[in-house]
Amino acid sequence: MGRLFGTDGARGIANTELTCELAMQIGRAAAVVLTRHSQEEKPMILIGRDTRISSKMLEAALVAGLCSVGADVTLIGVIPTPAVAYLVGKYGCDAGIMISASHNPVEFNGIKIFNNQGYKLSDEIENEIEALILDTPDQIPLKQGVELGRVFQRRSAVHDYVSHIASSIDGDLKGLRIAVDCANGSASTTADLLFRSLGADPVIIHAEPNGENINDRCGSTHMESLRVYMMEHNCQAAVAFDGDADRCLAIDENGDDVDGDKMIAIFAKDMKERGCLANDTAVVTVMTNLGFFHFTEKEGIKTVATKVGDRYVLENMRQNGHVLGGEQSGHIIFSDYASTGDGQLSAVQLLSIMKRTGKSLSELASIMERFPQVLLSVQADAVAKDKFNQDEDLKQMIVDKDDALGKDGRILVRPSGTEPIIRVMVEGKDHQEITNIAKEIVSLIESRI
Repeated sequence: MGRLFGTDGARGIANTELTCELAMQIGRAAAVVLTRHSQEEKPMILIGRDTRISSKMLEAALVAGLCSVGADVTLIGVIPTPAVAYLVGKYGCDAGIMISASHNPVEFNGIKIFNNQGYKLSDEIENEIEALILDTPDQIPLKQGVELGRVFQRRSAVHDYVSHIASSIDGDLKGLRIAVDCANGSASTTADLLFRSLGADPVIIHAEPNGENINDRCGSTHMESLRVYMMEHNCQAAVAFDGDADRCLAIDENGDDVDGDKMIAIFAKDMKERGCLANDTAVVTVMTNLGFFHFTEKEGIKTVATKVGDRYVLENMRQNGHVLGGEQSGHIIFSDYASTGDGQLSAVQLLSIMKRTGKSLSELASIMERFPQVLLSVQADAVAKDKFNQDEDLKQMIVDKDDALGKDGRILVRPSGTEPIIRVMVEGKDHQEITNIAKEIVSLIESRI
């Protein structure tokens, strides 16, 4: 049985890979499995979506599937992914579903399911849902008459979420002029309200979604226009979100990037100094820049590196009582306030440190020196990924190149869990050297898969 769920839910090209039929089946199977685990006879499922053209279509299919097995549905419209994770608990729902493909182009979409505590479903429960869809669909009991599910709407969702994020800091953000890129996605409904409620002076771009322009040369994956815009408008900092606003990257007042690694370094140092970094530990991933580990060693901050994926970061945080973790891509988790990565929460926390310390973002970010890092990718479908995973000779060749780099360099090659690519990352002190090595590895992989 092939997996429907990757590292971040079910995802694929809408209406081709992620079809309406599949969405309806996921809705039916998820309701049955979640009911089985919660003992609720008639579960209430919260559904949010991003702005892409296919999201309403998939929402309709999910609603049909859920209601057909007797689950009730509460729709909250366009909203960030972390808002669904937060509101599922606030509203007392049995599960939450977000329809989004995050930072991916408009043709993609995804279905991400949260449990009643706002956490992503475990692999075990996802496997139960998959088995019901792929192996035993005849075991899904369909309802009729008054046993069918009902559909409700909650119009206070945006304000409820914004109020929660605003309450995560003491004080305000008055005096800060910031540029904000909403990626023509979910943050378009929340960002302006959030930052103005805290007294900041936000200048907002890419907040006019039309169903087609989500992540299109904007947002956290394309920050060029934001950099120009912030410099033209004399902003002290800029923040960029992705399509569903669960990640955030920043730009300092000089126009230099502040990625997730540097942001986590800023948060870890500040939280340790204030005595609120539990276990003096930050949880990151194997993709985290080597410079971060040098920084934490110097500052006496412990680190844990997990597999790539914010679900694995969060899993480690929950198991060990850590409160800060995240990824270079800008997925950052503050478990005191959220059960998943939240781009706007990260932005508010970062700007709050600027306001409280009186330091510029460039000064805050200077605490960590970033090692040169080259990221390349190889196009690879599921068959090619499987071939890569089984090629032990290829893996040994990569290990040999890694050993040759020594302690101040490293190589990481892994199939993506969300895209049809194999990612190649090489770090070291000499940019030209690591660029050449990365290109060699890409050629090697392409010749063998």
